[in-house]
Amino acid sequence: MRILGQTNIDFMGLRKYFFVVSLVVIMVGMGAIVTKGLELGIDFVGGTELVVEFEEAVPVGDIRAVMTEAGFDQAVIRTFGAPEDILIRTIEMDHGDQRTRDVILSLLAENFPDNPTIVLREDSIGPAIGAELRRDATMAIIVALFAILGYIAIRFKFVYGMGAVAAIFHDVLVALGLLVLLHGTSPYLNLEISQHIIAAFLTIIGLSVNDTVVVFDRIRENLKLYRSWSLYDVINKSINDTLSRTIITSGTVLIVLVILFVFGGEVTRGFAFTLIIGVIIGTYSSIYIASALVIEWVNRSQQKAKAAHKVS
Repeated sequence: MRILGQTNIDFMGLRKYFFVVSLVVIMVGMGAIVTKGLELGIDFVGGTELVVEFEEAVPVGDIRAVMTEAGFDQAVIRTFGAPEDILIRTIEMDHGDQRTRDVILSLLAENFPDNPTIVLREDSIGPAIGAELRRDATMAIIVALFAILGYIAIRFKFVYGMGAVAAIFHDVLVALGLLVLLHGTSPYLNLEISQHIIAAFLTIIGLSVNDTVVVFDRIRENLKLYRSWSLYDVINKSINDTLSRTIITSGTVLIVLVILFVFGGEVTRGFAFTLIIGVIIGTYSSIYIASALVIEWVNRSQQKAKAAHKVS
């Protein structure tokens, strides 16, 4: 099925401009990470996290003042979607026989007696488990990258594997930078790094590789069919050949993700938003990072070979 006729877009002619665009976006994202820092979810830092719903909206500052006075100086307090829903996260503290959760709920009941609360969500994780989850999540991403490099290097050539892994690194860095940059800019964008977000990153890696492999497969086929063509022309034709498939696949996934983001609720909203970014960036990187880097690598290798031949 094709939604476009046979196109003849010179994608590779713009590759150096898009290298600059990607570099700028990554630098902005890294700047956001340095200045704002990564806000890790309860999964990775340990502690107690509650999401409570007040009958009427309460200013976050009032809740923060109550918590600080009770000794929860480092508590994270913010709205969680609707103005009546409040997220409270704090490290575990010694309250004798009382759980941290019960202490927090008692404080809210005591200080806001005319505004009852309902607990929507409760999580409690020890610091040791949080550290183990951080390590395991990092290892999962690293193993995935090396497995993909090996797979594509065997199926195609090593240079294609390097291009695919560079595209994946690009996608993860851009997505991570945008998450940090946009986190907290809206009550609907609570984008802390949790297990859901790590799952989204691993999914982004899979989607990005899928797009890249489709393009690389067509490049390999066209190299056999058009032996007299330059690699530049073959890659351009291959991307144009797969353009309809890319638009259909990415477009249908995006429709589902947008619906999940809007109607899926607060728990899945961060996951859906991360994947929306990932699908868009992954489609872009399969063209302007993976394929473009293959051209740059081959061109430079040929230039070095010619220079060595002249010297000899």
